[in-house]
Amino acid sequence: MRKKRRILNVIRSDDQKSEKRLGNRHSTPVPQTRASDDRDTNAASAPTVTASLPVIWVVLATFFALAALMWSYWPTWTSLVAVWNREPDYSHGWFVIPITLYLLWSSRDAMPRFQSGFHLSGLVFLGIVVLMRGFSRWAYFDFMDGWTIPLSAIALAWVFCGRAWTGWALPALVFLFFMIPLPFRLENELSRPLQFIATNLSCYSLQLLGQPAIAEGTTILLGDQQLEVERACSGLRIFMGVFALAYVYAFLVKRVWWERVIFVLAAIPIALISNATRIVVTGFFYQWFEGETARRFTHDWVGFAMIVFAGGLFGLLLFYMRCLVRDTESLDQLALQRV
Repeated sequence: MRKKRRILNVIRSDDQKSEKRLGNRHSTPVPQTRASDDRDTNAASAPTVTASLPVIWVVLATFFALAALMWSYWPTWTSLVAVWNREPDYSHGWFVIPITLYLLWSSRDAMPRFQSGFHLSGLVFLGIVVLMRGFSRWAYFDFMDGWTIPLSAIALAWVFCGRAWTGWALPALVFLFFMIPLPFRLENELSRPLQFIATNLSCYSLQLLGQPAIAEGTTILLGDQQLEVERACSGLRIFMGVFALAYVYAFLVKRVWWERVIFVLAAIPIALISNATRIVVTGFFYQWFEGETARRFTHDWVGFAMIVFAGGLFGLLLFYMRCLVRDTESLDQLALQRV
């Protein structure tokens, strides 16, 4: 019996010691919190270390993809450069890519994180773009081959950077479409009505300024001079430049979406006014200067100056809209000042 009691006492003492140990573990949570803090700090610092590696791989993959894109589209690029050098209506194509890079840089504060990897939805969209290009080659739609260049850039951004990053960069990447010439049929259909509108509008303006101007078709009889409003003077170049300028304004100006839509729609009257002003100024220069060289110089110089003139009209429109529609923050500040 004594031996049994001793054994029971030993077992009880062991149980009490184990309970004390467990109680001490539960009653002292400090080491656990420190360990958890260390784990949290390691978990917080781990993404910064591991995220740099996918970004490097994404940058390298994007570089090689862009190189492959340039090699694949090399004949298309050469034809685009030839059009930019030959056609005055598309001479702005040289500035499209630098402006696109600037638009991306200007909105870098809102850029989301890269989602490294190959995204299936982007690969599907890239496959659709490849099929479009194959169809354009098969059907001899040469203009469609150029239109697939911005689509390929959007698809590659989707593949390597994810949907969120592509959604952020999409407004800037859409600007790449301005460097692609319009199809010849669409360009011809747009040039004809623009020629008649430019002729009549500039003729009425010259008459209001006291000049003996008469419109006959697309020709303005200005005293002894004849102004031929040719296809190059239809205003299509100014239209393309003004629409591109309106798009940049709408992108950079931090306004409400409907104010940005007004900016884009205002490109139509601003382009018409700029083209009519160009013809009117050219008509005055034709009367003041003599010689074909001087006239051609003034004709080209006035054409480039009208882009700056259109930019000034956009600036006036922006100033008027800021005066007409004020932000809620400015209204709150005025209310506080009055109080």
